[in-house]
Amino acid sequence: IGTHAPAVPPGPRAAGAGRFDVAEHGEALGALALAAVLTAVSFMAGGGTALGANTVVQVGLVVIGASVLLALLVFSTRAPGWGATSLLLFAALAALTYASLAWSVNPGNSWLEANRTLSYLAAFAAAGGLARLFPGGWRALVAAVALCTTTVAAYALLVKVFPATLDPRDPLGRLNAPLGYWNAIGLMSAMGLPACLWLGASPLSPRWVRTLGPPAMAILASALLMSVSRGALAIAVVGLLIWFALVPLRLRGVAVLGLGAAGAAAVSGWALPSHALSDDNVALAARTSAGHTFGLVAVLAVLATLGAGLLLAVRMEGRPLRPDIRRRVGATLLVLLALVPVAGVGALAASSRGLTGEVSHIWTTLTNPNGGVGNQPNRLLTLSNTRTRYWSEGLTVGEHHLLLGAGAGGFAVAYQRYSHSQFPISHAHNYLIETFADLGLVGVAISLALMVAWMAAAGRAVAVERVRGSIWRLRAGPAGGRLDERGGLITLVVVVAIFGLHSLTDWNWFIPGTAVLALVCAGWLAGRGPLATPVARAAEPRHPARAPAVGMAIVLALALVLAAAWGIAQPLRSADADAAAIGALTRGQSGTALTDARSAVSDDPLALDPLLDLSSIYTARGQPEAARAELLDAVRLEPENPVPWQTLGGYDLQRGQPGLALAELDRALSLDPWSIDIPPLIQTAQAQLG
Repeated sequence: IGTHAPAVPPGPRAAGAGRFDVAEHGEALGALALAAVLTAVSFMAGGGTALGANTVVQVGLVVIGASVLLALLVFSTRAPGWGATSLLLFAALAALTYASLAWSVNPGNSWLEANRTLSYLAAFAAAGGLARLFPGGWRALVAAVALCTTTVAAYALLVKVFPATLDPRDPLGRLNAPLGYWNAIGLMSAMGLPACLWLGASPLSPRWVRTLGPPAMAILASALLMSVSRGALAIAVVGLLIWFALVPLRLRGVAVLGLGAAGAAAVSGWALPSHALSDDNVALAARTSAGHTFGLVAVLAVLATLGAGLLLAVRMEGRPLRPDIRRRVGATLLVLLALVPVAGVGALAASSRGLTGEVSHIWTTLTNPNGGVGNQPNRLLTLSNTRTRYWSEGLTVGEHHLLLGAGAGGFAVAYQRYSHSQFPISHAHNYLIETFADLGLVGVAISLALMVAWMAAAGRAVAVERVRGSIWRLRAGPAGGRLDERGGLITLVVVVAIFGLHSLTDWNWFIPGTAVLALVCAGWLAGRGPLATPVARAAEPRHPARAPAVGMAIVLALALVLAAAWGIAQPLRSADADAAAIGALTRGQSGTALTDARSAVSDDPLALDPLLDLSSIYTARGQPEAARAELLDAVRLEPENPVPWQTLGGYDLQRGQPGLALAELDRALSLDPWSIDIPPLIQTAQAQLG
């Protein structure tokens, strides 16, 4: 498994070598900068629901995207528009998301989702632009992915070590912080595995990087297992299989993976059976005590993996294995891998149900819409889930809003009309199904076209060629001796594939930490162009004074950035004003509350809550007609949302208007048939009517 390249002895120290050379360390600086941005997005945005933090992240991504665009205007050369089709289709998806405000069942939420999509478009475009400006920076991007994912996974484990300090209010046994969702922690860890695997196995990585590969994989795999995310674990296995099938570093990769897996087995093997570490609602004192012991175990395991990684890195620099030994080891590994499904089939055949009966039972369990499973570690061995119910309700919403959907983010409101469950759902847990529900067939068509265009661009970047018909393969011997770069780009493809596959079972598109990481990798691949012919920067920058078109483009770009930032910030301004109004009303300052509430409605005229709160303020001020007028505005704003109808009906019921209230409450119940709050109000209205 040693490298074929002999070690190069260090040369004499040049004059001034003690100074820090930015050009020499540019790759490392780029990796640190990218990792810092990606990590900041993960920690600041969290689960994607905190409006203030997400507004900052979205504005930041738009500014970064605009900055890269300005750099392209000044420094780019005339070259083919690699990735332009993908970028235009992504822009079309963002435009459709904004357009859906016109027909959305929840336009306030649609505005938020449109802003999110715009920021994702900026991240994708920025990565594509960086690939054109710095085509040799692919190694820095792979390193940034590894750094970001390992940092997030390490912090998630650290919360288990110091729960009282880092997250005392989290009662869950599964890893949750910093992304606010255990499956997102599992997905982030899975996305980091191929990046650390490539860095640890590549013969061109420095020794210290290869040494850190196994302990980084141990941290990622430990977080993956302790997140108890079945989908992330299964897709991580699929992603690693794709990596080993396409990257010619298999024996090295197996060695790195084996060491990382051994370290993860020690860490998770200690934590998962522990009641204090893996069960929900455990007393904080017990969690803290068990966490300190777990931290000691984790540190020892990582240190042992680090030492083994150093030995492996040194061995990789020695004489390579003889070809016959390599073939025998490879054949043995393939046989062992092939025996895994054979053993699985044998176990099914030997069960009490038999092979066909066991397969039928598995299928029934997987497709049962009423299935469920707890949060304990034994869920890794169960198949029961609730995904089919989410998917069924998403498809039903799409069928009733076939062409354009219920509006971006509208599923959370529209599904109530067709649901048979009182359990609230925010997402359909499948990107395509949620897109069908929110944006209809048009949104699905644009998304599929974007996927096809991106796959073509990524295939061009890694030198994929057509053999015949629909059969494709990696072109042998990439021009220019770029075999190492191809391995790095394939690693980025695998990272994107892991995210895309997981998006078919969960709602990670709405979690910026995972989504932006995948989109940056995807954007880089789209903008990279053919492997043998990268696009470079211009020898001399364009000066706006000598190129009026460039100057006009810069002015236009700055104007668009300001407009986008203003649009992204408005919902936050409205929410802050609304919160101030509620606080003023609580203190008895109805005049101040009224002013703040009107500002909230003005800042975001599509938001529902400011209208409802403004109605409450008018009621407190003894202005019933004005209060009811605000509720009527709320109903007109979201006529297919049961909340404003229920609020209006309750208000009329309190005012002694049971006839009006009954009609309004009946409408609310038709939009949410399984509500437990509306029927008692209807019964009260009927009783008052005699």
